[in-house]
Amino acid sequence: MFIGLFETLKRAGVPVSLRELLDLHAVVERGVVFADMEAFYQVARTVMVKDERHFDRFDRAFAAWFKGLEDMDAAIEALIPDDWLRREFEKQLTDEEKAKIESLGGLEELIETFKKRLEEQKERHAGGNKWIGTGGTSPFGAYGYNPEGIRIGQDGSRHRRATKVWDERRFRDYDDSLELGTRNIKMALRRLRKFARQGALEEFDVDSTIRETAKDAGLLNVQMRPERHNAVKVLLFLDVGGSMDDHIRVCEELFSAARSEFKHLEHYYFHNCLYEGVWRNNLRRGNERIPTMDVLHTYGADYQVVIVGDAAMSPYEVTHPGGSVEHFNDEAGGVWLKRLCETFPRLAWLNPMPPRAWEYTYSTQLIREIIDDRMYPMTMEGLETAMRELAKK
Repeated sequence: MFIGLFETLKRAGVPVSLRELLDLHAVVERGVVFADMEAFYQVARTVMVKDERHFDRFDRAFAAWFKGLEDMDAAIEALIPDDWLRREFEKQLTDEEKAKIESLGGLEELIETFKKRLEEQKERHAGGNKWIGTGGTSPFGAYGYNPEGIRIGQDGSRHRRATKVWDERRFRDYDDSLELGTRNIKMALRRLRKFARQGALEEFDVDSTIRETAKDAGLLNVQMRPERHNAVKVLLFLDVGGSMDDHIRVCEELFSAARSEFKHLEHYYFHNCLYEGVWRNNLRRGNERIPTMDVLHTYGADYQVVIVGDAAMSPYEVTHPGGSVEHFNDEAGGVWLKRLCETFPRLAWLNPMPPRAWEYTYSTQLIREIIDDRMYPMTMEGLETAMRELAKK
């Protein structure tokens, strides 16, 4: 029954054996899960994976296996609950805001049309501009193009234009132990320095030892002092998942360099835009979110904020409540960005996309305006400029 999944996991390098395959069959036969793909995913990962280091491989293999399922219509009907559709799309819009939504007349009509087509469609569909399926220009489905739509069953983003995404993402933490290629980044980060001697007496102080020994008539009097550290405090926000998957390598290098350069470094993850919650561990982001307001109240204004993200998303994420692709946010992302700017005057946004691409993404223009154009490219020159500007304030 699950031979395809088993073989896909083996090809992906997940160490599974026939014992795990038989255990998965036994669990399903006993009715532990039924007609619930999310529950099946959780059970399968628990049974098949014995080491959390292989979670990311399992996720990619499971997605590849599930993508091969032929009965798309049955899968959609079984997996998309009505309350999710209502909860995600019900929100109040003014007449002026509704006028800005050109595709299908607005979000409310978008969801109603989606439900109607889901009821009408009787088979899997590929291409075209109406049915829920793959390819084409329909606003519902995967691997096609529509300027505003609902993405379903697609492995990752392509045009960065979906208004909502019906796919729970499982992101991977950036590896702060990565050292390859970080030397130049470290040199750029060192422009943001303010040294101080703090902590235990661990470093031999030559000058003080000579001075104190002379005072004691030549009797050796060894003096120690705290090690000299960069006293700058940094709060790092990292966009993860979606379009940021294209920039994992450079983000890991930056994260690793920042870890080694700044003694006082705190980091949090977010997706696309800052909202009411952030997290530290991507594997547990669903149940270990930290209220953003708590972060704003925990760290003082002496912290310098660095945000890393490509700023490429649906503009509704920045401008509208409920605009997030993953959940219903009571307040627009732009509101939270403004609060961050007000709390931490020293702020810089590092964008891995080249500056020539910024003007073609409306969300990037919106964010640049909110943060007073403190966006810099993630190049050596851009990093140095950002660090110099932060050091001035």
